[in-house]
Amino acid sequence: MFDSHNIDDNFTIPSAIRSSTGGALQPSDTGGGTVFRDAEEIDLDAYDHIILLMSGGKDSIASAIRLEQAGVDMRKVEFWHHDIDGREGSSLKMDWMFMADYNRKLAAEFNVPLYFSWLKGGFEGEMLKQDAISQPDMVETPGGLITLERNLKLSKKNTRLKFPQQSASLAQRWCSSKLKIDVGRRAVNSQSRFHGKKVLVISGERRQESANRSKYNQYESHATNATKGKLNRLVNVWRPVLNWSEEDVWAALESRRITAPVPYRLGWTRSSCMKCIYNSPRVWATIRRHFPGEAEQIADYEEKFGVTISRKRLNVIDISDGVAPFNIDDAEALRQAVNQQYTLPVTTSDWKLPLGAFGSEGCGSV
Repeated sequence: MFDSHNIDDNFTIPSAIRSSTGGALQPSDTGGGTVFRDAEEIDLDAYDHIILLMSGGKDSIASAIRLEQAGVDMRKVEFWHHDIDGREGSSLKMDWMFMADYNRKLAAEFNVPLYFSWLKGGFEGEMLKQDAISQPDMVETPGGLITLERNLKLSKKNTRLKFPQQSASLAQRWCSSKLKIDVGRRAVNSQSRFHGKKVLVISGERRQESANRSKYNQYESHATNATKGKLNRLVNVWRPVLNWSEEDVWAALESRRITAPVPYRLGWTRSSCMKCIYNSPRVWATIRRHFPGEAEQIADYEEKFGVTISRKRLNVIDISDGVAPFNIDDAEALRQAVNQQYTLPVTTSDWKLPLGAFGSEGCGSV
C-alpha cells in the first residue's frame, strides 16, 4: 500500500534538507514535527555538545566508533554512564562489578570525558522502597557532583517490594525508567552549561534487536528539548547504528581493535546488567555455576516478595534447574568478572569474536 506519510518522512523531506545543507540533516526542533525514521547522516558539526550514552556494550561502543568515522570534533563529545547499583553500598550488585572502571578505560581510549550518574541507593534501594518517594539522583558534571533532590510536593509515595517486571511498560519495567531514563533527563535539565546550546544525545539501540526497537525513530526530539522556553536549549536524539546489523557492529569493533567486552566473552549476547530480569534460564544456570551465591540472592528476594521475575512464577533457581550453563573456557574473562577494577586491555592486536557473538540466548532489556 502506498503510504505518502512514509514517503515524506523517509525520502522527500530528508532529500530536501540534504540538498540545501550539503548532504546532512541539520539540527532541528523536532518538537515541531521534524522526526525522521531514518537519518543516516546528520550535521554533527552544528552541535555544541554531543552526549553519548555509554553502557559499555558493543552497540554504544560502535556508536562512538561511528562518531570517529564521521570525523566529528571529539572535543565536543562526552560519555555518560549510569551506575545501576549506585554508590551507597548495595549488596545486590545487579550490574557487572567491573563496568564502571571499564567505562573509565573506554573513555580514556576515545580521549573523551566520562560523567557518571545514578539514583541514590541504586537498584536495590529503589526495589526496597516502601511507602516512600525515590531517593535523589546523583549527577557528575564538569563542575563536580550535584545532588538532585525530589520535589516533595510533586513526588508521590509508593511501594515496590518486587523486581522490575518483564514488560514493555516502563512503569512495570522500572529499572530502565528510574535508573537510566529519568536520571539522564534530570542530568540534562540540571546543567546550565546547556542553556542556549545545541545538544545531541547519542544512543546505541538497533532495530535488529527486537520488535519494539524496530519501531524507533533514528532522529527526533529528546525529552529535555526546550527551544520554546527561556532556556533556548535544543536537544535532539540520534541513533547512529539503528540500522546496523550485528555483523556491522562487530566489524566496527574489529576495525578499531576494541577487545570484545567481557560479558560477550562469557557467552552473554548483550552487555546489559549481569543479573538482568530478561536473562534466560541458561544465563541463570551460568551464573549459578560460575558466580556462586549471586542467583541465590535473587531467589531469596523473590521468595520474600512473593513475586518472581519470571512470568512462569518460578524463581531463578527453579527456572534454571537442569539447564546446561555456557561452556566458558575464557579464564581471563572469568577472573575479570569478579574484579571491580578493570585490568584487561581495551584494545588488542589479536582480535577475536567472543562466545556470545551472534547468539540467541536471551539477556538484556528489549
